[in-house]
Amino acid sequence: MFAYIVKRLISGFLVVTLVSMAVFALFWYGPSSPAQPICDRETSNRCGDRIEIYKENLGYNNPIYSEYGKFVKGIFVGRDIKFSSTTYECGAPCLGLSYNTKVPVTHELVSRLPATISVAVGGAFLYLLLGVPIGVAAARRRGSVTDKALVSSFLFISSIPYYLFALLTWLYLTVLWEAPFISDVGYFSPFSEGPVKWFGGLFLAWIALGIFGCTQYTRYTRGAMVEALSEDYIRTAKAKGLPTRTIVYRHGLRAALVPVVTIFGIDFGTLLAGTIFTERIFEIQGIGYWSLQAVGNKDLPVVAATALFAAVMLIVSNLLVDIIYSFLDPRVRLS
Repeated sequence: MFAYIVKRLISGFLVVTLVSMAVFALFWYGPSSPAQPICDRETSNRCGDRIEIYKENLGYNNPIYSEYGKFVKGIFVGRDIKFSSTTYECGAPCLGLSYNTKVPVTHELVSRLPATISVAVGGAFLYLLLGVPIGVAAARRRGSVTDKALVSSFLFISSIPYYLFALLTWLYLTVLWEAPFISDVGYFSPFSEGPVKWFGGLFLAWIALGIFGCTQYTRYTRGAMVEALSEDYIRTAKAKGLPTRTIVYRHGLRAALVPVVTIFGIDFGTLLAGTIFTERIFEIQGIGYWSLQAVGNKDLPVVAATALFAAVMLIVSNLLVDIIYSFLDPRVRLS
């Protein structure tokens, strides 16, 4: 197990390195340099010949491998970054300095992380809380009216684009009906604003994510349960006279959860990387919304940092899923 984890960590490190190189190269050789909008913003659109100074400070006159080396070095030991005539200190791990706020990207990433974690944990919890029990119920009543009604309704919901589903949830519950307690959307710190306001601000985001996301978990669980309940060991358990509840939940569900955990690990890693539509619609200042703003502002350090963070989250979640496999299904062996 230890050798396997080390092997996966090494491969994950290589993936993160390739992602960082790809993002850096894409922006470096992009159609336009971020030096121009930065110069225009700081000189009130009177940039002129000063554009060369900004290009020099941002490193666009240097070879790409030299600037990428500085970026990697800053992650481990930190570095000094110069804008115009001002030099800013960026301590390790330094992912760069935001072109817009002049604040180290790592500080902003850490400050926005609680909002994204809150959204991700709440949405993922509802994925399983709603999707798995409904999928089990549908599998136990396979072919019945209840099964067909559940499958049809969830197919209808999942056919709606998520951004439209989330937008309609926000419009109806906050603008049209002005639902009390949950109409004030956004992220509020549970420590400074109180847990009640924190819960109310995120409730609609959780509902939108949970209802929309649980539809696929219902389908995954139902399909896996139908297959598991048709196995020989289930028929043997029935022949031995074991209670139906024990057969379904102890034997059938345990085997059916293996493919569900695979999808959940990827989805949870994606949620932690930032839910762009959810954070944008519900005005949650998390990592997803931050990355969306950075793309529009050509803020390369922020885009690179969020891309690296997303890669790390997906790698870690996949590693955890592989480890959980061995506990859910004894047939799975780590080589």
